Amino acid sequence: MGKINIIKEFLHFIVENKDWWLLPVVIALLILGILIISSGTFSAAPFIYALF
Repeated sequence: MGKINIIKEFLHFIVENKDWWLLPVVIALLILGILIISSGTFSAAPFIYALF
């Protein structure tokens, strides 16, 4: 329940302060984190290495 509150609070911060430039940064970091985590857990490493 605490993690959901953090996400809600962060989205409220973005809307309240009109810091829309933060959304692409956060999305890119999430995608990069998912790629890093998934490269260690299953055999997608050759595909990820091909991207970079």
